[in-house]
Amino acid sequence: MSDEYDSGSDDREGNEGGGSDAPAPVQERTFAALPPAHGRSFAESWWGRTWLKALEDTALDGQQLKKGRGFAREGRVGAVSVRPGRITAVVRDRDSSTYRSDVLLQELSEAEWERFLDMAVDRAGHIAALLDREMPPHLVEDAAAAGVELLPGIGDLDPECTCEAWDHCPHTAALCYQVARLLDQDPFVLLLMRGRGERRLLDELQVRIAARAQGHGPFGPAALSDGPGAAGTRTKDRGVRADEAFAARDILPPLPAPPPLPAEPGSAPSLDTETQPEGGVDPAVLEMLATDTAARAHRMLADALRPGHEQQPVPAGLTPQQDAVRLVADARPEPWIATRLAAGSGRPRAGLDAAVRAWQYGGAAALTVLDEEWTPDPESLARARARLAEAWEKGEQPRLRSAGNHWTAVEDGVQLRYGQDGRWWPYRKESGRWVPAGPADDDPAAALGGSEPAG
Repeated sequence: MSDEYDSGSDDREGNEGGGSDAPAPVQERTFAALPPAHGRSFAESWWGRTWLKALEDTALDGQQLKKGRGFAREGRVGAVSVRPGRITAVVRDRDSSTYRSDVLLQELSEAEWERFLDMAVDRAGHIAALLDREMPPHLVEDAAAAGVELLPGIGDLDPECTCEAWDHCPHTAALCYQVARLLDQDPFVLLLMRGRGERRLLDELQVRIAARAQGHGPFGPAALSDGPGAAGTRTKDRGVRADEAFAARDILPPLPAPPPLPAEPGSAPSLDTETQPEGGVDPAVLEMLATDTAARAHRMLADALRPGHEQQPVPAGLTPQQDAVRLVADARPEPWIATRLAAGSGRPRAGLDAAVRAWQYGGAAALTVLDEEWTPDPESLARARARLAEAWEKGEQPRLRSAGNHWTAVEDGVQLRYGQDGRWWPYRKESGRWVPAGPADDDPAAALGGSEPAG
């Protein structure tokens, strides 16, 4: 609510849990008297202006309305009580006499409320707008399409005043102008006049949402189908926008607790059946892929449940060639399957072995260093040389020959590869090939010291 006014009593709970003989819940809101409204319009929202248009189109005497606007601007309207079907305030005349003024508005029938609630449940955006104290035109239009008129029209605002005027007098007009200011801030004021307070309305919406989520009752999935009796604007399996569901979170039923993480991934189904597979389909390969998928899903779920996971960057996707290497490293398939994966990754069998070692030391980043040679720019080259100079004590640095991002100690059979992320990767020469020999390190000496020969 705006600081323009203070909300007083709000008896919206009532006795809603009793039996059929329980009295209807007491619904009333009382708003403290508003300050004078010098130099501003009474309604800035479109629905507030529609409320005033209903008043101005109904009243027969424009001078009475003008005088009522003056009373409202001067702050002569006392505390405003809002109840279903009625608004009430004491208005002070310029001669200091006071009058009780009421304006009556027809409540919606039970059938109309049922249609309105069904329409609102179908469109989470309408609920979200109301919770944001907004009444978008499409909400009113959809309600009208369901046979429910929310905003008043000509003749709908019926005045009663102790001054005994038979039409809108300055006192009831002043009351209507002040109520427009309340409506600007909170359209639930209008809905209370129509018969439902905010708490009751949200409770009834929550009951419908919960029933629909459980898939039974008159609000289950069948209620969304197109057909006789269905609302014309409903669509089957439409879903709800995420931002609308988030905005309506305060009235949605709570989500169930997530199931616990299984102790281990599920096992792949056996595809060894009497039915012959389609041509080109290998059951053993499918079983390996299913096992790998279950293991990856289990690992991803475990990561997602760890505290702080939402702060971690989203990992980059793998290319098919990189994923073939990952499959061999993680799934350890039969040799003949590994040979097929080597062909799919564009590598010879020996090259696949080196790539698997790289993956085991550093994943996709290590594969990139294995496959790509690059020439550091002058600034990167200066940083690399400075790190090399700092890494060893004087006289202990091996003789390194540089080419691109490779620094090779030929006599020792070792090599350092400088990654574009500034880390150093150790390599060893084995069987005439340079192969990964350890994980990366920011310190080139530590990287070489942590290298290990091929097993």
